[in-house]
Amino acid sequence: MASIEMESAKEDDISPIEEVRLVVSNEDDPRQPVWTFRMWFLGIVAVILLSFLNTFFGYRKQPLLVTMISVQVATLPIGRFMARVLPPTKFRIRGRDFSLNPGPFNIKEHVLISIFANAGAAFGNGAAYAVGIVDIIRAFYGRKITFLAGWLLVLTTQVLGYGWAGIMKKYVVEPAEMWWPSTLVQVSLFRALHEKEKKRGRMSKETFFLIALTCSFVWYVVPGYLFTALSIISWVCWIFPHSVTAQQIGSGEKGLGLGSFSLDWTTVAAFLGNPLVSPFFATANVLVGYILLIYLIIPVSYWGLNIYNAKNFPIYSSSLFVANGTEYNVKAIVNEKFEIDMLAYEKQGRVNLSAFFAISYGIGFAAIASSLTHVAIFNGREIYEQFRSSRSKKEDIHARLMKKYKRIPSWWFHVTLLVSFALALLLCIVMKDQIQMPWWGLIFASGIALTFTLPVSIITATTNQTPGLNIITEYIMGVILPGKPIANVCFKTYGYISMSQAVSFLSDFKLGHYMKIPPRSMFIVQVVGTLIAGTMDVGVAWWLLGSVKNICNQDLLPADSPWTCPGDKVFFDASVIWGLVGPKRIFGTLGNYPKLNWFFLIGALGPLVIWLLQKAFRKQTWISLIHLPVLLGATANMPPASSVNFNAWITVGTIFNYFVFKYRKNWWQRYNYVLPAALDAGLAFMTVLLYFAVNVEEKGIVWWGNDGDQCKLAKCPTAKGVVTEGCPVF
Repeated sequence: MASIEMESAKEDDISPIEEVRLVVSNEDDPRQPVWTFRMWFLGIVAVILLSFLNTFFGYRKQPLLVTMISVQVATLPIGRFMARVLPPTKFRIRGRDFSLNPGPFNIKEHVLISIFANAGAAFGNGAAYAVGIVDIIRAFYGRKITFLAGWLLVLTTQVLGYGWAGIMKKYVVEPAEMWWPSTLVQVSLFRALHEKEKKRGRMSKETFFLIALTCSFVWYVVPGYLFTALSIISWVCWIFPHSVTAQQIGSGEKGLGLGSFSLDWTTVAAFLGNPLVSPFFATANVLVGYILLIYLIIPVSYWGLNIYNAKNFPIYSSSLFVANGTEYNVKAIVNEKFEIDMLAYEKQGRVNLSAFFAISYGIGFAAIASSLTHVAIFNGREIYEQFRSSRSKKEDIHARLMKKYKRIPSWWFHVTLLVSFALALLLCIVMKDQIQMPWWGLIFASGIALTFTLPVSIITATTNQTPGLNIITEYIMGVILPGKPIANVCFKTYGYISMSQAVSFLSDFKLGHYMKIPPRSMFIVQVVGTLIAGTMDVGVAWWLLGSVKNICNQDLLPADSPWTCPGDKVFFDASVIWGLVGPKRIFGTLGNYPKLNWFFLIGALGPLVIWLLQKAFRKQTWISLIHLPVLLGATANMPPASSVNFNAWITVGTIFNYFVFKYRKNWWQRYNYVLPAALDAGLAFMTVLLYFAVNVEEKGIVWWGNDGDQCKLAKCPTAKGVVTEGCPVF
């Protein structure tokens, strides 16, 4: 076989990002086959398996999320086995030679299989987001929706954003400065699994990965089953078992989490993502925002100012309340048409939020507004220069190596956009009676998603934090078209998920960019994988909704039934808050929280203030590290994230991306991105094992170590005369 020439980087065209230089290879072998039978077979099996598992488990009391990492690890030995046993016989198809076994199982095949799998896990989110709409229509509201309508709803919301994402590819994938930190974990894992290291005397990446995976696998049985209290260790509550205030301060789940920590990787990585991937400046911004919210704003608001009658409610809660502190009876205000019953609403009174929940919404408003102005001020010129000429700046080695592959024709993206939009429009016009959303709502939602895709992609590509559009889309549709909960969630899904899918699509393209995967192969695999996954998601949902009696209805299910649909319950509540009651009766003149709308203006002006401070104090270089969308957007995840999630995430991120990076850089370069991949894989395998071994039969161990964080009083209100079950009356 002829020798293969390998292109290497020169000193003057390496990546300007140090983390990329340390992790990503500057070499490429363009002769490695990618369009192989192994890739298609394992990829399709992976996407079918993951979409089935994630949708099936999503309805259970203890949901299970199987991600791309499990497929990465599992398909490697299978791919190598196929390379050993499949016949190398060549076939000629349309003038081209084709073989079931073109040679050793290579890293590029492995990457494309993993991209397939990622579509099956909705880019790490489980089942397709729009499946929740089908669930609440059939299981919660008791209305009918046809399979065709549900299928079109899922596929169009998943694929619509791909069209405009491709148009933005040259602005957020090709530039070296857009480095997408989360992709480096995957690059490191692929290299650890495939590359044979020449140096001896040091532990190889593959050996380190296997050891860390085994440790993670074995350890998770402790916080996952034997001693679940290790997931949230709130020692303050142990010292003060009868003090409401102490438990409000110390609870990592229902309080401020002072001193709380975790020995469970799921708690560390939940909600905020992998802490070892986040660059330290982003971690520092999250830390500042977290401290300001939890240890300054909330204590002053609750104990000092008692804003919005904060003491009538728990200090940390996402529930809805009546003014006297009792929980709001949502079902009592829904009429037979699934619209708001104004007489019942006026009888029960306005919806009240805990001070923490109200402030969290305000921060969410500010985060969305700041993302636009931040990108305009700090990245506007760069975007403009890229728009004028994508070749105006010097390319790094990775962009130069990718030039040898055929680019994706623009019409591929245009057709994807037009077809998905046309099908969505057909859904809104012909099947409006099932989804409530008018055709103009689709156009409006798509416009919002398109507007935010570029700024959110830039933020994600540089900070590993992704602001969401769920709040703003719910708010807008709730104001425009109140009283229609299904229209609200459809508008949110087209506006929010279309953008989210576009960002994930671009992230996978960056992974392909680093791994030197032909762009056309990436596009086809992503689109085909998404279509297969969406179809599987709807099929599994349809099967379960039709075969499990009273699924998702906790009042009618047996006490030990696992089919409680916890995620769909939250989705249903959101449809009631924003679609049924509407923001006018919560955040408008008819509600208690109209002042929170000022956070939009605060968020919009915040980046301008930071820019002016940079100009005024040029010697204070730390000011340039303030990233307001990250600072605000991270804490907007609370709830559902709790204080222990932030404590653990910030601690681990600081240790590895500041101290280890600074003082043990060789170790960081070698193992930092391999470690979280191993932890994720070990955790995923043990979670599956525990589910089938004990959770299916609901075999649990009853003792104090499996009884939460021992902070039962943290949920109690502290206002005088408020009566709550299990709480003292002040």
